[in-house]
Amino acid sequence: MIVRAIKTRIFREGEDVVTFIGEHLRDIKDGSILAVTSKIVALAEGRTARLSDRSKVIRRESDAVIHTKHVDLTFKDGMFMANAGIDDSNGNGKLTLLPKDSFKAAELIRREIMKVYKVKRFGVVITDSRVSPLRKGGTGIALGYAGFSGLKDYVGKRDIFGRKFVYTRT
Repeated sequence: MIVRAIKTRIFREGEDVVTFIGEHLRDIKDGSILAVTSKIVALAEGRTARLSDRSKVIRRESDAVIHTKHVDLTFKDGMFMANAGIDDSNGNGKLTLLPKDSFKAAELIRREIMKVYKVKRFGVVITDSRVSPLRKGGTGIALGYAGFSGLKDYVGKRDIFGRKFVYTRT
């Protein structure tokens, strides 16, 4: 596997993601997977809010909220996360929300990229970062993907000692 980071200019709210990608990526090889940060997908969708509306937006964007001293621990899209994934860093004075539907966004980007670059086998993953309690740093996660199988299911297979996995997926 070859991983290549692509330095870009700042993405502006309302821009087209595929056009932006085309400005920074001259060719895509068949079989590639493109990782796209959730922030530019959300900006393309106009998923921003005023900083002063933070509490209201977190409640609106969450399925459940537990208020803590430092963050609102929220449940959204089947995941626990801080502040419903709402971010005020690099937002140019606005809150940036998560994409409306990261799986749908990944599929739309994938279809357009396949047309523009004329590739047959191609995947897109929409990425975000998460913090883990009592740990320093962030961890990259996939919010959505298209064009490849995102999970490997081990249920029913045996571990190195012969015990069957009941729930393991990676």
